[in-house]
Amino acid sequence: MQIRDICKRSIATCNRGTSALEIAQLMCSSHVGHVIVVDEVNGSPTPVGIVTDRDLVLRVMACGVEPKALRAEDLMGGPLDTILESEAVYDAIWHMRRSGVSRVPVVDHLGRLQGMLNKDDVTRFLVNELSEAVVVAPHEVRLAEATR
Repeated sequence: MQIRDICKRSIATCNRGTSALEIAQLMCSSHVGHVIVVDEVNGSPTPVGIVTDRDLVLRVMACGVEPKALRAEDLMGGPLDTILESEAVYDAIWHMRRSGVSRVPVVDHLGRLQGMLNKDDVTRFLVNELSEAVVVAPHEVRLAEATR
């Protein structure tokens, strides 16, 4: 199965100039713990960073910084890891483990934002795969009994 089949398509985004306050409000209204920072490239959103609720707590609130003073570009970390929507889910697991991230933006072959994949999406996929594997043995038994 490919990442495009399990990733979330509805994601919260902002631009580099969005204030920390606006990001927090967007997280609240969207019921999410992260916002993808995008640049518009040829009219399409291209992910350049991510701001998490943890970033807001550690880099704004805990430091006593005025939330209107910091922008998304001040809060996003280093280079953003992305993953192609056409890759297999098992490749995403490897990628997330190697990078030490629990969520990763999903892009198309041109780098345009297509969705977000997180560890919960992957877990749901794996649980479904294991559930399917569990029903194989009883099915084999029924087939063996039917041929006797």
